[in-house]
Formats: sequence, structure tokens, C-alpha cells
Amino acid sequence: MRLRDRRSFTKPEVMIIPMIDVMFFLLVFFMISTLYMVDVKTIAVHLPQAVHADTQAKVNYLVTLKKDGTLWLDDRQINKFDLLKEAAAACRINPQFVVVIRADQGLDYGQVVALLDELKGAGITHFGLAAEGSNEQ
Repeated sequence: MRLRDRRSFTKPEVMIIPMIDVMFFLLVFFMISTLYMVDVKTIAVHLPQAVHADTQAKVNYLVTLKKDGTLWLDDRQINKFDLLKEAAAACRINPQFVVVIRADQGLDYGQVVALLDELKGAGITHFGLAAEGSNEQ
């Protein structure tokens, strides 16, 4: 006894429109989430503006010098002696070691120069100074 007609069955189909919707949603999700991953390990400071600022992809040490004079290595507060000791040890291991200094815009220029001088005395020769990029030209 047959209950259904064989001709009434349809072939299975792949629904492509819902799959495109899911892929588009994932693309947008990952694009937006990567925007928030950039400053995850940094301390908030007001950087000076620079029209010709470049983006450095690989940074060994990101040192932040806040307006109140505190030093931060990535996202942890550190004293100057420990910073110099760790940076000198890392520089001996990697000759292309780079230190990028993020100094608050309202900070005294003498404090930045003093930190650069002490890092130079510890044997570090590659430096970078962080600035906010500006779209004005």
C-alpha cells in the first residue's frame, strides 16, 4: 500500500540566502570586534596630534608616561628601576628591540627626555614616540 505519490517528493535544495546572511553577520562581527582590540593593553593618555604619524605593527615594549609621573609597561604600573632592568635584559636577547613611549600631551618635555636618556644608558638604541594620527593635510 502506497501512501504518497513518488512524483510529489522534491529534490533537496541548499538554501544559499540564509547562509549568506550568516556569513555577512560574522564578517561584521569580526570587523567591529577587532576595532576594540587595538587599545586593550594600553593606559588611557591624551597623546599629541601629528599629521605624519606612522603605525607600528610590532612593538616590543609599550611604555606609558602619565601626567602624574607614573610609568606603565603595557597595562601594569612599574617603577623606573624595574623598567630599565627588564628592558636592558630584553635588549640583550633581541638586538632589534624597540621601546615605544606614550607620553601624555600635558607632560613636561624634560620628563620624556630624562626617560629616553635613562633607556639609552641601559643600552636601548631603538625608540619610538607615540602620537595620535590626524586626518588633516
